[in-house]
Amino acid sequence: MTAVELETLRNAALTLSEQERATLARDLVASLDGPADDSVAEAWDREICRRIQRIESGEAKLLDPKDVLSRARARIGG
Repeated sequence: MTAVELETLRNAALTLSEQERATLARDLVASLDGPADDSVAEAWDREICRRIQRIESGEAKLLDPKDVLSRARARIGG
């Protein structure tokens, strides 16, 4: 694609509605990631199930969100 063609395409995209531009942007960014890897999704599914099981069994120690935010702010100096 030439620079002129790219500029024409960019100008055409800018005439789209906000929703259409958002959809186009999402699709363009997604195209940079390459094809989805099913094994990654499966691994995340297993990890989520493992974490839920640990919470439900009482094995996992849950933290109070206010304490977590307070500690995080203290660490970054905020």
